[in-house]
Amino acid sequence: MKTKDPYPDGWKPTTRYPDPAVESLDPSFDKYRLPSAGIERLATGMRWCEGPVWFGDARHLLWSDIPNNRIMRWTEETGHVSEYRSPSNFANGHTRDRQGRLVSCEHGGRRITRTEYDGTITTLMDNFEGKRLNSPNDIVVKSDGSVWFSDPVFGISGNYEGYKSEPEIAQNVYCLDPETGEAIVVADDILGPNGLCFSPDESILYIVESRGIPNRKILAFDLGKDGRTLSTKRVLIDAGPGTPDGMRCDVDGNLWCGWGMGDPELDGVMIFAPDGRPIGRIALPERCANLCFGGRANSRLFMAASQSIYALYVNVAGAPGG
Repeated sequence: MKTKDPYPDGWKPTTRYPDPAVESLDPSFDKYRLPSAGIERLATGMRWCEGPVWFGDARHLLWSDIPNNRIMRWTEETGHVSEYRSPSNFANGHTRDRQGRLVSCEHGGRRITRTEYDGTITTLMDNFEGKRLNSPNDIVVKSDGSVWFSDPVFGISGNYEGYKSEPEIAQNVYCLDPETGEAIVVADDILGPNGLCFSPDESILYIVESRGIPNRKILAFDLGKDGRTLSTKRVLIDAGPGTPDGMRCDVDGNLWCGWGMGDPELDGVMIFAPDGRPIGRIALPERCANLCFGGRANSRLFMAASQSIYALYVNVAGAPGG
């Protein structure tokens, strides 16, 4: 009996180690590569994957399949892929708060939500000064419990990833105190704010400027002593022809960035040192939108790449809060 091809599109995992798709661009990246670990494809068949988040206590990965209006789940123990929530209100980015609850960006609801322990959904924020948010995109939770998120217009620009609508407010980055409900604008001068993450010590906030001119950029901001004020805006990385989207830091402060669009030679993940130098690359057959660390030691990289989810064990752990 002929076995069904698990990779009908022709993609195959490597049979050679080290995986040639994991490339050192600088000798400093060599220590993060595992010589006998290759890229694995865990799931495929989605329309547009985004917002992966790891639940170690449940041993599963959640991510958004935005146009299909659902959140998906991959279970580590069995490899089973299932729907976690459908409809999802066109959810995009996700993270966990410091109590382990799922915190999500929703295009459809134009809001930030929290999934409580009993499964009920709490709206944390859906407007600012009486005006509806645009379409919250990416999100992180700081160690003090504050929720930081970007709010571009991508999810209301058409009916594919949300509901077409006119924006009521500027494209800002916000910091929300979920206990008091108080929110402030921390950045209002970014062209298409997208992915964001903190450095391991939370002294720097990185933000992707996805409509930067002439190129997309990854910006860096210093956090003030109050833990809320951003200053010293600077371009850490000029993406050139590349397209950074979501990103996370490892414990050494390196940035692991979803990358791609246009030239297929750019598709995958780019890794940058804290000073912005490119040090590594993970080539994928699809554009990578976002990623997260997870697994037993928080050293398995999960990559949401267009229609599929990929994973790679690496020799460094992700920073907390991703």
